[in-house]
Amino acid sequence: MFMELFIHTSCNFEILTLISPPLQSRSRNFGSNFLSLPPRRVTIFPAYHGGRVAVSASFQDGDSSPSSNSSQTNHEDHFSLAQNSISGFLQQEVGLSEADSDFISENSPKYTRMIVEGVRDLEEWNSWKGSGESEGLGFKEKVIYMVKQKGDGGKVSFLESLKLSLSSAMYLAHYLSSESLPKLLDKVKYLKEIFFSGSDEKGPVGKYARRMMLYLSIPIDEDVQQTLSFFEKIEARRGGLDMLGSVDASFRFLIESFPRLLLLSEENDMKPLVEFLESIGIPKDCSGKVLLLYPPIMLSKTEEIKRRVAASLEKVSAVDKDSGKVLMKYPWILSPSIQEHYSHIVSLLESESVLKMDIDHAIRRWPLLLGCSTSNMKLMVKEFDKLGVRNKRMGKVIPKMPQLLLCKPQEFLKVVSFLEDLGFQKEIVGQILCRCPEIFGCSIDKTLQKKLIFLTRFGVCSTHFPRIIKKYPEFLIYDVEKTVLPRLEYLMDIGISEREIAFMIRKFSPILGYSIDKVLRPKLEFLVNSMEKPVKEVIDYPRYFSYSLEKRIKPRFWVLKGKNIEYTLHEMLGKNDEEFAADFLGLGELQTHNESETS
Repeated sequence: MFMELFIHTSCNFEILTLISPPLQSRSRNFGSNFLSLPPRRVTIFPAYHGGRVAVSASFQDGDSSPSSNSSQTNHEDHFSLAQNSISGFLQQEVGLSEADSDFISENSPKYTRMIVEGVRDLEEWNSWKGSGESEGLGFKEKVIYMVKQKGDGGKVSFLESLKLSLSSAMYLAHYLSSESLPKLLDKVKYLKEIFFSGSDEKGPVGKYARRMMLYLSIPIDEDVQQTLSFFEKIEARRGGLDMLGSVDASFRFLIESFPRLLLLSEENDMKPLVEFLESIGIPKDCSGKVLLLYPPIMLSKTEEIKRRVAASLEKVSAVDKDSGKVLMKYPWILSPSIQEHYSHIVSLLESESVLKMDIDHAIRRWPLLLGCSTSNMKLMVKEFDKLGVRNKRMGKVIPKMPQLLLCKPQEFLKVVSFLEDLGFQKEIVGQILCRCPEIFGCSIDKTLQKKLIFLTRFGVCSTHFPRIIKKYPEFLIYDVEKTVLPRLEYLMDIGISEREIAFMIRKFSPILGYSIDKVLRPKLEFLVNSMEKPVKEVIDYPRYFSYSLEKRIKPRFWVLKGKNIEYTLHEMLGKNDEEFAADFLGLGELQTHNESETS
């Protein structure tokens, strides 16, 4: 159906296509029921008559075919034909392989629909004008004609196949107008290879990223800001930052955030940088982790990165073998703002009498310190001071557990209160902090409390907890199921009961930390086979396991055996050299015997 409208206007347009919404009409034959009329496509063609615009409007029902199913089938056929035509264009005109061309055309549906709509509008334009440049072309040829008219050489389709939105793909295609599609394809393959080599979808890279963000509290430069924006885009998607290491999930955000990556030369920019990272100890399958955590590294010239690496690692006294390790732990160490903050940290800790070598050791071990403001660190330094841990004593804590400086004071104080509730005075808590600072970074419910429950399983009364922990606080950080339990089961296997084990723990708790193969088994075998003593002897004197088998147990045993002297383990081992010599030998005889045994 055609109708002619006359509109008094001076607006200029060529074709205006409108799609009407479905209409409803009351039917005489169906009473109050409504008939649903399908959508109509309205294409408006202008013609100019003096001061008036004559508009011819052609109305076409959405279901012009005998049935909606056949219309849908026709649309699907056109879409499929368009995909084939785009693939053919990419092969014949651009020079891509059949496999790459098919993949791109099959994974750019929005681009394909845009082309199909363009062909449809082109056909209507030609029908109105009666002729045109594409007159006489078949559908496939018209698709290729429209693709060429877009002028992007297939880049939009390619970028959409990388999961970019159509609008982002069009913007980026314009940005990359100087690059040919075959070169872009090669660059994308290489970028995926180096950024996602060795990574997986289980989230380890994402966990690193989240931790780096968590402990960042200083003013940052543009490179770190862009990296944070990249992380935030991924965090907003399903799976969050745990998907950072997934090429399917994060590659599109990588090139959206850092489009300059696609302008780099593979031979002159990318490969030299990867080779440099390998030269400082970062394996090729780990370089992707470093690059994902700090993509701007790739945008700098290799010589500039070399200079930054040398400057940052020289500050923390990192030797060559440690360079790669530090960079893998904290790629942001190459950021100018992070490097500048180093001097502030050194100034703070040196004012607390922490040695420069201890500060550098702490940073090499936990380089995330470089992103934390000194004002936050001062809060933790004050808490250490309240426990009597200051000056040189702090120098013992910081190198062993530098991440304590990044703790929130309230979390640290929870562990302090936990120990105080067990009966420790603040002074003793400070001693435990110096000896085993790792305890103060543990979860009370998930770690510390479970260790005490484990002891009660072996019949250790809670009244003995302070004595046990004071003598051997390291027990609180062990994995009891994997390390402590097998040791105690070994003791039970050789005939020591749970009750006797509980007695041994109360009397000498360091027994919880002794290796079966290196300590328990060889010393028990010597006790039984050479000394001819029963296993039960170690129940009364579990400290037996603390002495060196070669330097103390064997030399003293051979001396006593040679003199045919009866002895207990405590009598043999509990005395220092002077006391032992005075009780069992003439002064100096023990030393002579040891020397003869050695020779």
